[in-house]
Amino acid sequence: MEQQVNDKYLNFASIIDDVTLEQNVKTSRMPFIYPHLASMPDAHLGKGAAVGSVIPTLGAIIPAAVGVDIGCGMIAVRTQHFAPDIAGLNRRILREAIEHAIPLSAGNNNRSLTDSARSRVEELADDAAAAGFDPASYLKGWRLQLGTLGSGNHFIEVSLDEEDAVWLFLHSGSRGVGNKIAQQHIWAAQNYCGKRSIDLPDRDLAYLEEGTEEFDRYIAELMWAQKFALLNRGEMMDRVVGCFSAWTGEAVQERERINCHHNYTEVEHHYGRDVWLTRKGAIDASPGRPGLIPGSMGTASYVVEGKGYAPSLNSAPHGAGREYSRTRARKTFSQEQLRKAMKGIEFRDTPAFIDEIPAAYKDIDAVMADAKDLVTVKHVLRQIVNVKGN
Repeated sequence: MEQQVNDKYLNFASIIDDVTLEQNVKTSRMPFIYPHLASMPDAHLGKGAAVGSVIPTLGAIIPAAVGVDIGCGMIAVRTQHFAPDIAGLNRRILREAIEHAIPLSAGNNNRSLTDSARSRVEELADDAAAAGFDPASYLKGWRLQLGTLGSGNHFIEVSLDEEDAVWLFLHSGSRGVGNKIAQQHIWAAQNYCGKRSIDLPDRDLAYLEEGTEEFDRYIAELMWAQKFALLNRGEMMDRVVGCFSAWTGEAVQERERINCHHNYTEVEHHYGRDVWLTRKGAIDASPGRPGLIPGSMGTASYVVEGKGYAPSLNSAPHGAGREYSRTRARKTFSQEQLRKAMKGIEFRDTPAFIDEIPAAYKDIDAVMADAKDLVTVKHVLRQIVNVKGN
């Protein structure tokens, strides 16, 4: 059950620290919030606005509240296979094939483009031209980033559901070009507010107002970056499907494919008004809407269906949410603890992943218990293969 913190803030998290609460209170008091800010069960401290925030606004958008990984989200495919079909196969071979097919880590791009990637890039180039900007002005090599994973908590997994059906699961966003676009417009918002002597409770709550050139430019480039993220996930999933098909010797038959953002903005209708709804670490949980809520590496993930709970602004959490910062996690946990947490899961055993250890995140079961009014759980997934970028 949600907690009414003030008349503009509903909190859905049973596990939330005072600093995150204070950050949400500041955001909720911005003059254009309507009807209220909703913080999700996985909420934690972020830049400007907390991660796990749903922020509806009238006539303005806060670029830092959307975040720097524009369009970040999840994609999943349910295959025709079940656990017995792959029981005798070497999962390390599959992991290494995926690591070879998809560039991992922040600085790694494609050396060349596949036909499918080239088609997607051409579509994006046409969209950018129609929107009146050149993505190369942000990042010259943006084309070669389509179909690359990145780093941090981005991952690719092979999982089994409660009936032992095999799922392919992937988390990534708009990569370097989306980050550059976000940084530019966060600066533009700060400059916009500074020139108008607008008093802000936090510099990263700087906003752009509808009807201005700065706002229109941000929206055009934001929507493009969100599409880049969607197509990026689609390209990577196609490659994972190819790797899996080669590994089993049988073409994957997709029983289901779900592709959803959890860092984005779009116009939605809530409480009688059209608003700019920013989900910073939250998914669309409109009635019947399929969604994906990953845990951390080594814990469960969830395939869900939205209930359309109005007070949550038809939203739900996007994952477990961090309890330890990356720096604190590295000081607290060891590689041996990571190995124990990943027992039975094929993964690349490296100290680079210590900050992603499951213990650095909130208990995903507690998060899902808090989300019981927001979504219906359709499938619970457990990982058997994990791929990450450093």
